[in-house]
Amino acid sequence: MLTRRRFVTSALALPAVASLSSCATTLSPANKPLLIDSHVHVWKTDPRYPYASGADVPANVDASAETLLKLMAANGVSRTVLIQVIHYKWDNSYLADVLKQYPQYFQGVARVNPNDPAAPDHLTQLTEQGFRGVRLSPAGGAEGDWIAGPLMRPLWSRCESLQVPMTLLAPATRLPEITRLIDHYPDLTVVIDHMADTPLDRPDLLQYLLALARYPHVYVKISHPWSLSKQAYPFDDAFVTVKKIYDVFGAKRLMWGTDRPICLPYLSYEQAVALYRDHLDFMPLADRQEIWHGTVQRVWPFGLS
Repeated sequence: MLTRRRFVTSALALPAVASLSSCATTLSPANKPLLIDSHVHVWKTDPRYPYASGADVPANVDASAETLLKLMAANGVSRTVLIQVIHYKWDNSYLADVLKQYPQYFQGVARVNPNDPAAPDHLTQLTEQGFRGVRLSPAGGAEGDWIAGPLMRPLWSRCESLQVPMTLLAPATRLPEITRLIDHYPDLTVVIDHMADTPLDRPDLLQYLLALARYPHVYVKISHPWSLSKQAYPFDDAFVTVKKIYDVFGAKRLMWGTDRPICLPYLSYEQAVALYRDHLDFMPLADRQEIWHGTVQRVWPFGLS
C-alpha cells in the first residue's frame, strides 16, 4: 500500500471512483459552508529552497502555494493549515516564505529534529517567523523510539510555554507512549493526524485513540480514510471508524483535511473536499460546521466568523 512515507514519484492515474452517493447533502451556492482545510503540504522546485539529501520528490506534481490557492478558490476552501513537508527535512524556509507572502490564507506547522537537543530553541525561532506549532513523526519501528526518549519533555514543555499545538503523525501503536507525554502536559493542545492510521480491522488499536478523548485538549484529524479503506470512493468502510471517533470525541474536537498532494494517488483535491463537505450527513449541520471550520479555528485561529 502506498503511504505518505513512500509517495510514488511516477505519474499516477487516479483510480476510478464512484459518483457521490444519492444520500449526500448537496449545497447550493447560497449556502456553501465555510471550509478550512487542516492539512496540506506545499513545496517548490527552486534553488532557493533545496530539498534534503535523498528526498523522494514527485517530479510530476505541482505543489506550489500558488497552485493551491487556485484550487482553494475553485473549491470553496477559504483557508488552509500548511504542514511542513518531509522533502525539506528540518529546513522550513519555503513554508516560512509562503506564510509571509500569504498570511491571510495560511497558517503553518513546522518540523524540527526530535533528536537535536536544540529543537526547543529552533521551535521558538520558528514561531517568531510566523509558524504556529510543530509536527513530530515517530515511525512505528525502532527508528521512532525517540518519542519515548529524554529529548521529548523539553520540546513538549516549550510547546506548552509558547502555547502552540503539538501535532503528531504516528501509528496507533505509538499512542501509549504519546499518552504518557500528554499525562505530563494535559493543558497542551495536541493534534493526532490521520486518525493515527488505525487499521480498520484493529479495534484494539482504535481503543488507544478513543482513550485520548479523556484529555480535553486532544484533537483528531479525520483525514486519510482513503488510505485505510478497502472500498471505492466515498470509502464507507473507513467512515465507520470516523463515526466511532465522532461518537467519542464529539465534533468540536475533530477536523477534516485533504492532505494534498499526498492524497492524489487515491483521489483528487476536488474529491477530497467533496468527501467531507457532502458525506458527513450522519451528523447534524451544527456538528458538520465544527468539523468544516470551527475546530480548526480554535486550534489555528484565522480570525474568521
